[in-house]
Amino acid sequence: MTTSIPRSHLYVPGHAGARLDKAWAGVADAVIIDLEDAVPVAEKPAARRAVVEWLASTAERRARSGRELWIRINSGAEGLTDVDALAGATGLTGLVPAKATVADVRALDAELERRGLDWRLSPLLETPGAVLDARVIAQLPRVLRLQIGEYDLCAATGIQPGADEAETAWARSWVVFASGEAGIEPPVAPVSTVVRDEAAFAASTERAARQGFLGRACIHPAQLPAVHAVFTPSAEAVAEATALLTAYDAAIAAGAGAYIDENGRMVDEALARGARRILALARG
Repeated sequence: MTTSIPRSHLYVPGHAGARLDKAWAGVADAVIIDLEDAVPVAEKPAARRAVVEWLASTAERRARSGRELWIRINSGAEGLTDVDALAGATGLTGLVPAKATVADVRALDAELERRGLDWRLSPLLETPGAVLDARVIAQLPRVLRLQIGEYDLCAATGIQPGADEAETAWARSWVVFASGEAGIEPPVAPVSTVVRDEAAFAASTERAARQGFLGRACIHPAQLPAVHAVFTPSAEAVAEATALLTAYDAAIAAGAGAYIDENGRMVDEALARGARRILALARG
């Protein structure tokens, strides 16, 4: 994991018009255009057309940016309708299938393969069944990283999270472990409706980072500074990670599986993996 990984993923409604341009011009590392819950049912066809038009009109400048652009699509058959509308678009990183199931993700993979599209998938796990199936979903073709939709999950289970979010810790850990087992990127931390309480949102984001999430999904630009502050490693951390990997690579080249650093610490693949994660989050 040495390539750049998004720290922030900003959701923007597909029928939001000028807000699409504003979101793309902003500071989020990745943008997720939403064709699902953020769009009223009656407006979904118009939203699809608007998104396709926006994608076509911005293709050139988006190609130069190097940023990730995702589309959150509807579940089931309507999601395949979304794919049909989007099939001619260029410059998409991939799709975020809402309320993902094993069957939905497999059907999407088959449809994208049939159309010759190289888009990746970032399934959004929003139901008890999806969370329990996270080990299977994480290992399906095209899956780059998972997301967890806690508000729908809590509504389905009756869970009422407190300030420390302890009630959803098990589901979070399960998704983190499923991602690690599958060897995909760590999952994206769930959205929060907390927009004005900066301290509470920052504490929640720090907790998600400790739990193993990498980056966070956001519903408002005001949340981006806190997410970036939590997930951006310091210059000192970047320098230490770079030095560790340089020494570790030299040890491997010399036929050793580990080395002892200047502090007497044994550095092996586990610590090297952590260093790569730091560099993947570094900016500038």
